[in-house]
Amino acid sequence: MTRNIFDQAARAGLASYAVNASESRGRLYSEPDSPTRTAYQRDRDRIIHSTAFRRLKHKTQVFVYHEGDHFRTRLTHSIEVSQIARALARSFRLDEDLAEALALSHDFGHTPFGHTGEDELDLLMADYGGFDHNAQSLRIVTKLERRYAEFDGLNLAWETLDGLVKHNGPLTGPFGDGSPVPGPILEFNELFDLELDRHSSLEAQCAAIADDIAYNAHDLDDGLRAGLFSLSCMEDLPLAGDFLHEVRDRYPGLDDSRTTHEIVRRQITAMVEDVIATVTKNVGDLAPRTDRDIRNAGRTLVTFSPGMAQSEQAIKRFLFSHMYRAPSVMKVREEAKQVIRDLFNAYFSGRAKMPDEWCLDWNVAADRLDESKRARLVCDFLAGMTDRYAILEHQRLFDVTPQLR
Repeated sequence: MTRNIFDQAARAGLASYAVNASESRGRLYSEPDSPTRTAYQRDRDRIIHSTAFRRLKHKTQVFVYHEGDHFRTRLTHSIEVSQIARALARSFRLDEDLAEALALSHDFGHTPFGHTGEDELDLLMADYGGFDHNAQSLRIVTKLERRYAEFDGLNLAWETLDGLVKHNGPLTGPFGDGSPVPGPILEFNELFDLELDRHSSLEAQCAAIADDIAYNAHDLDDGLRAGLFSLSCMEDLPLAGDFLHEVRDRYPGLDDSRTTHEIVRRQITAMVEDVIATVTKNVGDLAPRTDRDIRNAGRTLVTFSPGMAQSEQAIKRFLFSHMYRAPSVMKVREEAKQVIRDLFNAYFSGRAKMPDEWCLDWNVAADRLDESKRARLVCDFLAGMTDRYAILEHQRLFDVTPQLR
């Protein structure tokens, strides 16, 4: 089978505005094409086989790993996002492999202990360029993964990198939100122009909204499982509350566990169907002929309807007040900050030694009195840690380690 035949088979049935794997803008480092996979299937496979992907197993979504075996982790969350992203891409006749690759890698840059670790690292790195998990995802797939003989990183296709960096919208120009662009993104953009002022593909937009759909539904499930709120607290909540009443009416006496699952699956279905209807209209209005028309549209096309967007925001507010800022969660957050802060200071000062593969660069930076380089090395090392490894390292280096319970 030749590459052309394989690409033609993969392209069959896709919309004209879907990203075309056979017309990929290529990779930073030139490689021969795969005879059995499209560019995005190859990217998906590289992502799955990466060290960063395996580490997601022991990285916090909301609850630290030892708080329970059934709570979501970054890995299970990413798989759930991937399932939704593929379903959306299939509905719009897009390249499912690209959408899946982006969904599976979108959380690569997250630190141990979730957003708590990110916030603390950003504070610790304030004098050295800060920390941003999207920028860290880019650093991982372009630099920090060291598996291949001929290049650092995973050498992903342009379209995959574009979606990874811009899945939430343009970073510069009239359609950006005005926020400063993280340094690592600007540096890489000088090498491989990702068109930071334009929107990303529909495949990337599908992965982005799939993330929202997944965590809005499954954080409700985890919050109920953790006892942070009860089903009765959700009675007036849009979507979830409506489905709660529907399930109770249809299945009187159903136990809470099954009731919760029925609510979650109905909410996911309702959100997916709303996105499909909304995008169908948006694409119909735009009438794009190629993926370039999508990138130049000047707006995000994969969105919720206005009514669903209001319901989604209400769910986020509920989760923020009842779960993310619950006293027990906040206690763990403060303890996690201490772990990150202690480890950073120990490695940065040289009181603690990082593994050998990190020490050489650290020693060079120290000899050159390059504090910024030294701080970034420590930041990269810490950001790559799992929750478990961070706790074990703290126990190794300090007499007392927070329990994070």
